[in-house]
This record gives sequence, structure tokens and C-alpha cells, in this order.
Amino acid sequence: MIAIKNVSFSVNSDEEVIKQIICEKLGVETNRIVSYRFLRKSIDARKKSDVRFCANLGVTIDNIALPEEDIVAKCNDSSVSIFVPYKARPVKTARCNLPPVVCGAGPAGLFAALWLSYAGLKPILIERGADADTRIRKIEAFNSGGTLDVKANIQFGEGGAGTFSDGKLTTNIHDERCEAVLDTFYRCGAPEEILYLAKPHLGTDNLRDIVKNLRGEIIKNGGEVRFFTRLTDIQTQNARLRGVVVQNEKDDTEIISTDRLIIAAGHSARDVYEMLKKHGVIMEQKPFSIGVRIEHLQEKINKAQYGDFAKYLGAADYKMACHLPSGRSVYTFCMCPGGNVVAAASEEGRLVVNGMSLFARNDKNSNSAVLCNVEPEDFNSDDVLAGVDFQQRYEELAYEAGGSNYCAPAQLVGDFLKGRSSKGPMEVKPSYPRGVKWGKVSDCLPDFAVNAIKEALVIFGRKLRGFDDKQAVLTGVETRSSAPVRVKRNDKYQSLNMEGLYPCGEGAGYAGGIMSASVDGIRVAEAIIDELWKGDSSSVL
Repeated sequence: MIAIKNVSFSVNSDEEVIKQIICEKLGVETNRIVSYRFLRKSIDARKKSDVRFCANLGVTIDNIALPEEDIVAKCNDSSVSIFVPYKARPVKTARCNLPPVVCGAGPAGLFAALWLSYAGLKPILIERGADADTRIRKIEAFNSGGTLDVKANIQFGEGGAGTFSDGKLTTNIHDERCEAVLDTFYRCGAPEEILYLAKPHLGTDNLRDIVKNLRGEIIKNGGEVRFFTRLTDIQTQNARLRGVVVQNEKDDTEIISTDRLIIAAGHSARDVYEMLKKHGVIMEQKPFSIGVRIEHLQEKINKAQYGDFAKYLGAADYKMACHLPSGRSVYTFCMCPGGNVVAAASEEGRLVVNGMSLFARNDKNSNSAVLCNVEPEDFNSDDVLAGVDFQQRYEELAYEAGGSNYCAPAQLVGDFLKGRSSKGPMEVKPSYPRGVKWGKVSDCLPDFAVNAIKEALVIFGRKLRGFDDKQAVLTGVETRSSAPVRVKRNDKYQSLNMEGLYPCGEGAGYAGGIMSASVDGIRVAEAIIDELWKGDSSSVL
């Protein structure tokens, strides 16, 4: 197959137009094209009068007249080459006396356990929350006005918080393991387009099945998965891990003998931080962000991004950031096109919001977090867990502002900018499932964040027309964009002062989304496999 890079064509181009571009690029007749497929595809919307696709194509040409290698040579063009397909890295086969334990079934934990299982190490994956199907039922019950289940909610359960998100697979990291993650998701049921789109996403509806298939792969390869199993303590001897203590599904205390524990518990398992602090595990305060969710009509975002070409494209997204004279930064995060704001609380008496989209991204509103950076200096404490206390304080204020019943405080952008309470919605109807209480979201944010977000909304309105529309809805409060703590580790991915303890993923402070967390899970698993490998064999995924 021949690879052609940087092919540009209008978003309303049909197959014949693309074939003609291929023919001109390769100097061949149309009837010689056996097939083509996208290797990479993105939208170039810089010119609203001419929105285009930019793509890399994989083209198969018949070899009757001229072999593909000769066609490439004849082109003498750096954008034309022989396609080199992705090859999975071999996984070494290792041996251990005690099974490694992985705490947390989010992306980091799932991929860590999967790679350990490929190596024949028979990992035990423990998850404090529920399997995906049970979790869905409990979340739906809560959304309908039921009681919050602190064991199974948006934060805790199979797939982690990412299961109830837009399922974005974009990342700023450059690591060959990203290909392995995408390939694994595809083999577990993700649509093929994630392999070539520049901004792939899975959608919460696909993720719910994909994480179950990932679990099945772990079990098929000799691993074990235990739900409603919460890590409560670790057993150590001479700064070396000797076992883990869990509260199992029957609420009984159980000890699992192990000398390797991957902590991939996520940023909401705050009791895990407390437990690690008790054992003197070296951690440090870490910056994070706080803010609100903003909702617009999706059709207006589409128009602002794509102009008259919006009818040819799916739901538009955006990503913006600004650095203010005050020294604060504000940015949009986890934008969910055609999605909903979700009730993401995991602790009683504290309220958190987040966003999610189905794969089709076909709901009426778009939503995104608008977040202001929070620095350790803002905590006013040297305690390593002061950032957790900071988050909890504003989650409690949001709970109270919403009426102390898990309704969320909401405010129109126009009222927020003028510092006045809102009485109700206008054009944009809030999608938060438990209902909202109109008032001032500024009452449950620190003053520096309120001032910074006000400035940023106007700036973003100049970058994306209508972003600061007075009818847009703000819902609060979002505090869980990243961990407020980093569990420090060495170049072998182990804790600095606890041998056998492997901090991993977003909750440990080493990732920021599904892709980077998944990659970090693989890295940590590989570190363990390398340590245990006897040099005798390997297997290809």
C-alpha cells in the first residue's frame, strides 16, 4: 500500500474527487486504484469560507503495469511513500511467586492489568466500585432522584470516570504506546475511525461495552477482576510491600499477599491518599484547576466553527486557553459536543459536575469545563493533602448552593459577568440530570477563579463567536479535572520510599485523560515485567 500525506479536499467532496487527487499525485489512471482508506483525517476550519479535510491516505494500486515501489520512486515526492503498518510490541513472558495487585479499574488500571496478564503474571485487579452494568443502573437511579451510592457512581466503577465522558482519545504525549492503546480499544469494540481521526472519541455508550471487553481480555489471559473491593491498607516490612488489605464485596476484611501493588485508584479515591500518607509514602502537593461547566446550543457552536459547511460535518468542538495579567490561566477542558452535564458526586454532602457525550454527539447542547488554575500556594497549608481539603470545601459550598439535595447551582453567563443572581433559563436549557437551582455559581468558587473566568469568557468570546453569549448556562462546580497530589516515583516507576508500590495514572499525578492514563498503565506494567523477566520468551499481542 502507498501512503500519501497531507491531501487536502473540501468537506463536500465525493469519492471521485478524492480518487482524482490520488491519480494526479501518483501519476496513474483511475482504474488502477484498487482501494484507498484514511490513515489520518482532520478538519481544517481556519477559513470559514473554505472548510476542508486534511488527510493521509493509504492507497492500493494494481501491480500489472508498475509495482508500487516503482510508482513511489517515480513520484520523487516526500509526501509519497510505501506504507509501513503498525506492529504491536512483543510482551515478555515473566514469572512471579505472588500475583501483582492493581488497584483501580480506570484506564490506567485496566491497561496495566491487561499487559501484566499478557506476560502471564495473573494479576488481581481490585475495583472499589461496580461492574459497568451495575454501575449504570445505580447512576441512573441517582440521576432520577435516588440516593447517592458512594461505592458506585460517576467516579467509581469499571472504566473509571472516563466511562461517563465524551471518551476523548486525544493526548499531548508522544509515545508509541498510543498506537497500542488505540489498537486495543479497536479490538475491544471501538469504531475503526479511532485509528485515523485526528481527534478520535469513543462516546460513553461505546465505552460501557469496551471496558467490559477489556475485562474479558484480562480474565481470558489469566487475570482476576474483583468489584466492590476497596483497598483499605497496605502491609509493609522494612520499607517493602508485603500485602494489601481490602474490604471485599461482603464487607469482610481480606489480606492479599503480594509484593507488587499498582496504585491506579484515580483522583477521587481520597481515602487512598490518606492511607499512603499514614505510611509515610512520599507525596507532594500538585496544581490542579477549579471552575464550572458552560453550555451552549450545539448548532450555534457548529455555525461558529464551520460556517456554512456545518451541514457536512458532525458536532463541532473547541479548545481555548488564555493567560491573564493576574498570572492566572483559564482554559476549556473536556469539551463534550452534543452532550450533557453530569452529576459526578462521589461523597455525601459534596457536589461535583462533569460532562459526557454519546458517540453520535447528537444532543441539543454542547458543554465544556471552563477552569482556572489553582496553585499549591492557594491551599494556605503545607499539608500534602491540603489540595484535597481545598476541593472539598468548594464541593460543599456547591452542595449547599444547590439546595443540599444534589441539585446544581446554575447561572446565566450574562448574569455571571454582571455579578447578579439568575432567575431561570433563556434559550439554553441546562442538562444536569438532578435539576438546577438558579442563583450565583460565583458563591461556590474562590474569588480569584471568579475574576479570572469573567475575564476569560470575554476573551474566548472574541476567539469563538458567541462563547460569551449571555444566554449560555454555567453550572458548578468542577473540581476533579486532575489530582491535587502527586505520589512521587523513581525511574523504575516505584515509590521513592516504598519498594513494590507503583503509583500510576491520573490519580497518582502522572496522566490527564484516557490516553495518557492508559499509556502510563502500560509503562508501569512493562517496568514490572522487565524486572521479573528471565529472558526466556515473549509473546506478540
